[in-house]
Amino acid sequence: MTSTVLAALPFMDAFPRPDEAQWRAAVDKVLKGADFERKLVGRTADGIRIEPLYPAATGQDARPLRAQAGRWHVAARVDHPDAAEAARLALAELEGGADSLSLAFAGAPAARGFGLSTPDVEALDAALAGVMLDLVRLRLDPAPGGRKQALLVADLVERRGHAPASVKVDFGMDPLGVLASSGALAVSLPELGKRIAETIRSLTSRGFAGPFLAADGRTWHEAGATEAQELGAVLATAVSYLRLLEEDGFSLAEARDAISFTLVADTDEFVTVAKLRAARLLWDRVQRACGLEPRPVFIHAESAWRSLTRRDPWVNLLRGTIAAFSAGIGGADSIGVQPFTAALGLPDGFARRIARNTQLILLEEANLWRVADPAAGAGGFEALTQALCEQGWRKFQDLEAESSGDLTGIVGALANGHIQKGLARERDARAKAIALRREPITGTSEFPNLSEAAVSVLAPPPAASAERAGSDDAITVEALPSIRLAEPFEALRASADIAAAAGEQPKAFLATLGAIAGFTARAGFARNLFEAGGIAATSGDGFAKTGATDLDALVAAFRASGAKLACLCGSDESYAAEAVPAATALAAAGATVWVAGRPGEQEAALREAGVTNFVFAGCDAIAVLQDALAIATSPVSTSKGG
Repeated sequence: MTSTVLAALPFMDAFPRPDEAQWRAAVDKVLKGADFERKLVGRTADGIRIEPLYPAATGQDARPLRAQAGRWHVAARVDHPDAAEAARLALAELEGGADSLSLAFAGAPAARGFGLSTPDVEALDAALAGVMLDLVRLRLDPAPGGRKQALLVADLVERRGHAPASVKVDFGMDPLGVLASSGALAVSLPELGKRIAETIRSLTSRGFAGPFLAADGRTWHEAGATEAQELGAVLATAVSYLRLLEEDGFSLAEARDAISFTLVADTDEFVTVAKLRAARLLWDRVQRACGLEPRPVFIHAESAWRSLTRRDPWVNLLRGTIAAFSAGIGGADSIGVQPFTAALGLPDGFARRIARNTQLILLEEANLWRVADPAAGAGGFEALTQALCEQGWRKFQDLEAESSGDLTGIVGALANGHIQKGLARERDARAKAIALRREPITGTSEFPNLSEAAVSVLAPPPAASAERAGSDDAITVEALPSIRLAEPFEALRASADIAAAAGEQPKAFLATLGAIAGFTARAGFARNLFEAGGIAATSGDGFAKTGATDLDALVAAFRASGAKLACLCGSDESYAAEAVPAATALAAAGATVWVAGRPGEQEAALREAGVTNFVFAGCDAIAVLQDALAIATSPVSTSKGG
């Protein structure tokens, strides 16, 4: 709270104002000797510190904001291959509150194997039948053949008799993003510059205002980019377009005005807000470096594809809400929320309505749009914004310094593998954090639901295509992958489903020791772990008998369960007294025996008794569950050991 505000609230003087030293003393008392840095200081994927407490920001310069204050545009994707169904869904979106349509043509990465199949203007007219083009905003998702699709939309506008200047269209051409995602660019860079310049001149001569080119961060984000890497790649892409257009006769101001940004809104609220704010600051700096008077760039934000899950997809509703909230607070001009079933196939009308309503609630009920920059002056947001500016600028400069032959900048960095290697390192690091469950995925790696109800989609996801362009392409690079973080756990669940469909439901028997109060914590941990791999795990009320464990009843329950894997769950005290005899009895009954908890001093004795693995917080859950599934579905009890 600033001194100005405090002055207006004189009664606040009745309360003492603790300083940071007093706060730190109170924190240290609660920590009881625990490491402050490890317990309370977080770090982003870029290594930026997230402090537990920040002072109010002071002396902040005015930041670049949106060109127009007020409501952001609610964007909905049009991606159904059938023209009549695409039109029906588009009208439902608009009637339900959307005011922007994202056209995803077949082949666009955002279409996920579906997309508009409109080879001519008549087909596109049918796919947008009933849509009043002059009353909505249109944006094209980048795709191969983007120039052709841009001209197709322009033809439709004129076919319907609209004045091009009255129709707002972001034509979304992003050939460098297509190069990164597909691995091929059919022409040389000079020829590419000529073609996009020719297309833009054609569109502007017809009266369209643009923007025409999109620097799209989704390509990099889906390949594993950190926030700074995404910012750096978007800047480097935009600067490459500035150069290409300038070389073909455009002024830098004209080239600048032809470009829009697309950024990803992920599930970390603070980082997403800061990333969008940092993007405006960075683009402001690029414009000043070019000798231009800065103008706001139009930023479209979309909820993260890589955060979506196929298992317990209802949790995606929460992910979309956080993303939309963060993008709105961060100052996006338009926002698209992925329907919660998008990872399962082509979303139906219900999923699309929920995605749309997520934004409408934030606009109409939460009134987020009424403040231009809600994060302004907040110490945490300002510090993180500044840190992302610094990191993003370094990533941008890093890409600008790369080359491969006569290719420079981001294209050179793709051609020589620099980008691919950097993103692979980040993917590996994040995959490790997910496997160790340091980065939990709710409903997938944590709190899975084996009895989840099926959800409906209009069509299941198409099979992945391995097609690549031929050898005649002028530029070829290693294509960037598009990944979702939950995929390793989903693969385990899919294997468990196949086994269950064949009549072999994977099971793990939780062999609980002692009373409920003693085994509940570790039994809960073990159940959560096994069910993340699709392995049913039950324990009941335990087998306590006069303060100990009835081993005969325990073994009988194991045999009755039909499981091949038994996991001991109990307190440290019950392990010391009963783990060895329990493991011996279960192994004699044919069980592969594991223990929930770290080995400790008993490891040698437990292994001698038949224990083959130990599962605990911080273990590699993917590797553990692969072993568990192999045991649970094998005719003979086997284990790789721990």
